[in-house]
Amino acid sequence: MKIRALIFDFDGTLLDTETHEFRRWQALYTEHGRELDHAGWRQGVGTWGGFDPWAALGLEGAEREATHARLHADILAAIGQDDLRPGVRVLLDEARQAGLRLAIASSSDRSWIQPWLEQHGLAETFEVLATRDRVSRVKPDPELYALALADLGLHAGEALAVEDSYHGATAAHRAGLRVVVVPNEVTAGSPFLEDWPLIAGFEGGLSALLGAVGASVTTSAE
Repeated sequence: MKIRALIFDFDGTLLDTETHEFRRWQALYTEHGRELDHAGWRQGVGTWGGFDPWAALGLEGAEREATHARLHADILAAIGQDDLRPGVRVLLDEARQAGLRLAIASSSDRSWIQPWLEQHGLAETFEVLATRDRVSRVKPDPELYALALADLGLHAGEALAVEDSYHGATAAHRAGLRVVVVPNEVTAGSPFLEDWPLIAGFEGGLSALLGAVGASVTTSAE
């Protein structure tokens, strides 16, 4: 397998927003004497509408609005103090040096992703941002990956997807891409398929990522 591009998920993969969000929702549930089901929460990771965390809390009206504002502020503050996942910067540098093209395919809006890329000095790193605001259906539908491939002008066999969640890996798989899963604290233990190689983190760099699927780099048009 010779590839010309890497297509990354964003939330939970490059920047672990997922763990910060889950921990703060978990704390909110504890405040209300409830336990947040981890497996249920994972049904909503990487997509939209898969899990409603408000349903079990019974908060309405002004109380819910105030709680949401506080929760959102806490989540943003936590994410803002965090760095990219360990090894990501080195991996991206190695990929660029190898001549690989880089893209993002995310169920989040560009307005969410772009400020974080700028904060972490990655605003010019990815030539393609395939985001929720550009498609009709998000992951696990393959539309986001199909869009990323179209923008890159590549076919599925020329790119490798990098994901953290079941829904994300499913989307890449349905689009015909090989996918490597790099779970985070929240998504670890998801029912990933055996065909989706898992690696524990990005510390092994580009060689570990490509090695997981037996891929090599090509910069030719062949």
